[in-house]
Order: sequence, then structure tokens, then C-alpha cells
Amino acid sequence: MGIAALLIYRATGGDAPLRLGIFGAIHGDEPEGARAIVQFLRVLEAKPELATGYCLSIYPVCNPTGFEVGTKHLRNGKDLNREFWTNSTEPEVRFLETELRWRAFHGIISLRTDETSDGFYGIAGGATLTRHLIEPALRAAEEFLPRDSRSLISGFEARDGIVREQSSGALSAPPKARPRPFEIVLETPKSPPSFFKECAFVMALQSILSEYRKFIAYGANL
Repeated sequence: MGIAALLIYRATGGDAPLRLGIFGAIHGDEPEGARAIVQFLRVLEAKPELATGYCLSIYPVCNPTGFEVGTKHLRNGKDLNREFWTNSTEPEVRFLETELRWRAFHGIISLRTDETSDGFYGIAGGATLTRHLIEPALRAAEEFLPRDSRSLISGFEARDGIVREQSSGALSAPPKARPRPFEIVLETPKSPPSFFKECAFVMALQSILSEYRKFIAYGANL
């Protein structure tokens, strides 16, 4: 069982598309992200205009061996989300690092689950514009799940449900990538029903597409 990738390209005129990567199930016991991606694809099928101007590379299951048996780690026991840009020889890491280099994304979005949290939150990294995208995304998700309001989340300082750091080795753009893409990790709590978790993810993803498109259009008109 390998990693499946799906490419959605909806061009507009002669403009170069905005390249985004969306990643789910980095841990095999976090199926919410993969299911949410399926729901998101159904939304795009019904409303293709949402993807106008984008080239979306979508990876619903980044950890297929863990996903297959419902375990967090890779089959060999390693944590996939600690292996990136560490000269790892794991095939999943090598495949995803190749994609991250070759596609040179403008933005990277990961869908994760946090069993220690009671609310939805986000991790912001990469380009400085990330902060303009993550707050609207969290507001959109609040239609289905409350926001995590703790000042300390997963050992990192947080404010209004936004964490500014993430662990070393997490899925991210190549260290030397310039300009830096925006990087957003969306984290849902484990305990709510799947429907609410998936809807929160889908609403947040739609918000990011909308807000990023507006941000780029505004910049082009300056």
C-alpha cells in the first residue's frame, strides 16, 4: 500500500496557478484528516469554482502502513512526523520530500488530530502571511467545533488557538526553500463525533482557499 496523490488544476486565463499541498493521515491512527479530504473533494466536485486559480496536490494518507492497521507510527515503529529533512531513508519520507521539493508549493496544509485537546486549533509557520490565513480558518471551523483557548498546547505557547512552533522533523517545506510558503497545521480534537471533525476541517480548508486567493489578488493590485 503506497501513498496516493491527487492533482486538481483549475486554471484562470494566463495566470500561473497557486500551488497548494494538502496532507492527511500523517499518523495512521488519525483518519479524520483523510476522511475530511474525501468530503472536501466532494465539495469541490459540487462547487468547482472554489478551486479556481489553484493547482491542488492532495495526499489523503501519508502514512499508509500505519493507516492500514490503525497505529500512529510507521510499520517499523518510527514517527513519520519526526523524520522530515533528517536524511531519513523511510520510503514515505523520501516520496513526500521529493514532492515538496519538486512542486515548490506556495502553501502547505496538514490535517492532524490531537487526543489531548478539547478544541480545534492551528499551527502557523512559514511565510508571514500565514497569520492572515489561519485566524479566518479557525473562525470557520468554529461553526462545528470550539476553539482550543489554552495558553499552552502540546508543550508550546499558544494564543487564541494559534501555535507558532512545531516539533522538529515535522512535515514542512524544504529548509532552503525561498520564498517560504505558508505552512498551516489544522488540529482537531479526538473526542467529538467524526461528522463535526470532518466538517470543521472542510470549512477551514475552504476558508484558506478563499482568503489566500483574495490576498494574492490584493497584492497584485498594489
